[in-house]
Amino acid sequence: MRISRIQTSDGTVTHAFAEGDSWVPCSDPYEAFARGEEPTRQGEPIADATLLAPAEPRIVVGIAQNGPEHPSPVQAWLKSPRTVVPSGTPVELRRDVGKVVIEGEVCVVIGRDALDVPVEDAHTVILGLTAVNDISNPERGSVDPRNFEGKGGVGYTPLGPWIETDADLANAELEVRINGERTVLTGSHELPAGVAECVAYVTSWVPLGPGDIIMTGAPKSAFPAQPGDLVEITVAGVPLVTPCV
Repeated sequence: MRISRIQTSDGTVTHAFAEGDSWVPCSDPYEAFARGEEPTRQGEPIADATLLAPAEPRIVVGIAQNGPEHPSPVQAWLKSPRTVVPSGTPVELRRDVGKVVIEGEVCVVIGRDALDVPVEDAHTVILGLTAVNDISNPERGSVDPRNFEGKGGVGYTPLGPWIETDADLANAELEVRINGERTVLTGSHELPAGVAECVAYVTSWVPLGPGDIIMTGAPKSAFPAQPGDLVEITVAGVPLVTPCV
């Protein structure tokens, strides 16, 4: 099932699921997930809805050292939820602090309260997967080891446009295109610590809740970006677009 948040022509914001080319307003997907159910329809299909970021996280967790070239144990860091923007939002790249890097990543959306979740039970707290673009100014790393400055730019976490609840956690395909040219085709299978391992690691230290997200790392999917670039990141069929300005 594809689940998102939409805004209708009259300004109403609601959860919705995809039905063909339309979106159907639905009940709270997190409450339904906690009951082991799918959300139920709450209205008629809407063809002209605006897609918002599919989740409103209170916590955005990033996973470091989780690519094929990083054999070290993974570590987590936090990013401001206020950097989250919907797919298609133009993002102004900061030009005063060095180069800009985009990172296409498989993003986990947590479906219910989660703490000390074993690897084998990780799927029981995951609503689904979506696409995320973890934008950063990596040259700040030498003076900003916590990523507060380098990853805190306005709009530096494009997310969505929907959550795929049926995605294969272990084999979610990840593609990055810049200006129409494919730069990498990889996936969650390339992560040394897989999706379930990331959830287990994070929840062993920090409690997570409905709508929180984990950016699982960049498996060869980090690339420099310039103003004017169009970045397209597709995760498990979820197509995220970031116009860079």
